[in-house]
Amino acid sequence: MKYLIVGLGNIGDEYANTRHNIGFKIIDAFAQSADVQWEDKRYGFVGRCRVKNAELVLLKPSTFMNLSGMAVRYWLLKENIPLENLLVMVDDLNLPFGTIRMRKAGSDGGHNGLKNIEQCLCTPNYCRLRFGIGNDFAHGVQISFVLGEWTAEEAQALPDRMKVTNEIIRSFCLQGIERTMNQYNGK
Repeated sequence: MKYLIVGLGNIGDEYANTRHNIGFKIIDAFAQSADVQWEDKRYGFVGRCRVKNAELVLLKPSTFMNLSGMAVRYWLLKENIPLENLLVMVDDLNLPFGTIRMRKAGSDGGHNGLKNIEQCLCTPNYCRLRFGIGNDFAHGVQISFVLGEWTAEEAQALPDRMKVTNEIIRSFCLQGIERTMNQYNGK
């Protein structure tokens, strides 16, 4: 089986350590654990690895967050990967920091990256891993919060959370979305 594992984020050093780039952080941590080398390809950076009998195509779109759907659609078609084998990893303001929630479908929740993916795929029916970044910000400064860097406390907690996301990616590819949701949601 072949899977497309997508971490959403924005390219560029100015975004590297921002909350909005947690998708990139998750997929980078997984790639590092699997000794994956990134290649600059059409619409993004692509890496490949195997987890037992599963072949994984890892993708960090270079289209910027709001146009992520172009990259996802292109790589699904190019690699002939079925929609049910797509996992998109993204930040979520509605979850407390570090909370992980898996879904096999759903709304974009106001997230422009997910909104564009849904538009390009013509369906909201794809798996996603939402990583909570919290919503500890004053009224009117949501964009600054999302594009802001992690606090020292958050940065210290991220390595342990990345271990969990690594387990989730492996579980998704080996056990499927249902068992992965049952095992990891809320952890």
